[in-house]
Amino acid sequence: MKYEIANEFGVNLGPDTTARENGSVGGEITKRLVEMGQKQMTSSSRYNQSK
Repeated sequence: MKYEIANEFGVNLGPDTTARENGSVGGEITKRLVEMGQKQMTSSSRYNQSK
């Protein structure tokens, strides 16, 4: 996921990458993981309600 997002942002990860660039990639990873977790919780709560 990290390299996919870095590629989307045009960031070449490595020792010369700035903290700002790394931070933007890390922030996007966090954002996407939260979205994935929320979707999973929503779908599992719907499943549990239908039982």
